[in-house]
Amino acid sequence: MNNPTEGFEQRAAQAARGEGLRPKVLLAEDDRALRRYLEVVLRRAGYEVLSAADGLEAMKALLTNAVDAVVTDAVMPHLSGHELCRFLREHPQLKGIPVVLLSGETSAQHEGAGADLYLSKPVSVEELSAGLARLLA
Repeated sequence: MNNPTEGFEQRAAQAARGEGLRPKVLLAEDDRALRRYLEVVLRRAGYEVLSAADGLEAMKALLTNAVDAVVTDAVMPHLSGHELCRFLREHPQLKGIPVVLLSGETSAQHEGAGADLYLSKPVSVEELSAGLARLLA
């Protein structure tokens, strides 16, 4: 299995040298239409997008791919966004990856999940893009 931090470190070094790599975002969303929409939005904002249909698929992707940030739905089958976030925060090599948690509930209901940013659904394109840009700066 690949070491995800090796790819992250290599990408960070290339970016520091000005080689212009697009940041890679893992998008975990179980609603197919919303996932496709957010993929397009993120690509247009300049991100490379890796998609997952549920939390378990996202966790597997995180263990085999270097990503710069995660955007995840809070409520998904197999592994929720909260559980995915906790997994990231407890993993020694992945704990520093910024996480955006999307939910139809208020941010107070997500305390303790460990996300860096909570955005309410329906999420605005501007809010998502600006939030990711802040987290990756």
